Parts: sequence; C-alpha cells; structure tokens
Amino acid sequence: MYSVNYHRASSVAEAATLLKSGDAKALSGGMTLLPAMKTRLAAPSDVVDIARIGELKGIKVSGRTVTIGAATTHAEVASSAELKKTAPAVAELAGMIGDPHVRHRGTIGGSVANNDPAADYPSALLALGATVVTNSREIAADDFFTGLFETALEDGEIITAIRFEAPEKAAYEKFRNPASRYAIAGVFVARTGSGVRVAVTGAGENGVFRQGDMEAALAKNFAASAVEGISVSADGLMSDIHASSEYRANLVKVMAKRAVAKAG
Repeated sequence: MYSVNYHRASSVAEAATLLKSGDAKALSGGMTLLPAMKTRLAAPSDVVDIARIGELKGIKVSGRTVTIGAATTHAEVASSAELKKTAPAVAELAGMIGDPHVRHRGTIGGSVANNDPAADYPSALLALGATVVTNSREIAADDFFTGLFETALEDGEIITAIRFEAPEKAAYEKFRNPASRYAIAGVFVARTGSGVRVAVTGAGENGVFRQGDMEAALAKNFAASAVEGISVSADGLMSDIHASSEYRANLVKVMAKRAVAKAG
C-alpha cells in the first residue's frame, strides 16, 4: 500500500465536497477499490468512506415502489422480509453474491457504481427498468450502464439509492464461476405491466445488455418454451479462460429458460 488520506464522511453533502479534492475515490464496501489499491491498479490521493452515512442505508417499500439505500449491504438485501415479499427475485440475487464476507461488506451502490461486467445487480436494474438516484439527479438504468466498468456517473457524483417498481413476475439465474461466484452468464427476467425485459450479465464484451429477441417472444408467451426457438449469437460475447463466446451464448439461453421457469 501507499500513503493515502482517509476521510469518514458523516453526510452525503460532506462526501460530495471531499470527493472534489485531488484524485479522491468513494469507499463503500471496498470489495473492488481496496484490492485495486493493493495491486496498484488504483492509486487515489484520498479515500472517502461513505459506508456509515445513515441516509444511504435501509430498504423502504411503499406500495409497489421499492427504494434501497446505496450503502445497504448484499446481506441486508438478501435477508429483508419486505423485499422477499415484494420483490423476492432481488433478495435471492443478493444471496447469490460472493461468500458471506463479501455479502456483509459489499453494498448495492458500490456494485452498481463499479459496473463489473460479471456483477449481478446490473442485470436486475436493467431488467426491472430501475432508476439510479444520485446526489444530483435520477438516471434510468437504460442510460446508466455505458460499458465495461463505465457508467453515466460524473466526477464527484454519488449514488444515494436504487428505486424500482416491483414486477409481476421475476427471477434470476446464473452460471457461477466456482471460485469468485461471479456470473459467467447470468439472466434476470422480469414481467411488469409495461412488458417483459430480459437482461444478461457476465457474457457481453461491453457489460450488461438486454436480449430483445427473448423479450419479444416472452411478451407473447411467458414460458420457458418461448425461449427454445431463439438463437443467441456469440458475436459481442466474451471469450476467456472460463468460457468461449459460443459457450456463453448457449449459457444465456439455458439461464434464460431457467429464470422464466422459476418466475412462472
């Protein structure tokens, strides 16, 4: 490690001010930033700890509207009785993330802001048509995820909450890396009053994306059989030591069928 200035912010306003100094980075759960600093892939001048800011924590359900504070841990999302009742697919997704240590330290806001191409939450946000709330604006999930580890967040902008309408039906299935538990391919399927959305994580070269052919087929017939005749192209999918693009293409179809069957 190297010399770095550590700040523990007590409010979002204070954190926003601190993030304007030097090359400052926000620290929530630290699941990505701290390993990156240890390996010198990241070298911020200042670290602003936002994990203890009360206004960033908690889960609120009002009717069908769900709001999750950005500093809420994966374990808290997974164990929320309100969320299990209103949007169980999101709670189940959180319970699939990493191991108990990761789930008790990592936060939904940190995961979304980092936008790892194999992370789970981005697929949920995209499939649910969620809104990312920051300290300065609201961003639709369709506009938020812009590429590998890239988002629409501007310098110094802080995610404060994730908001979405509970779906009529939804489910998430992923093929896990046995070591990291990251998705080699994961599919979140959601049916709402406005239609069906299918989001894929872990497979795309540019990160999370929607699968339009499956959405159209499932809008007509929300059943696993509707996905059977769809061909998933390997173009634009990742190939690495874990799986080829062709294998991932097949996994996307398999995970989608499992998710629809679970949701139905």
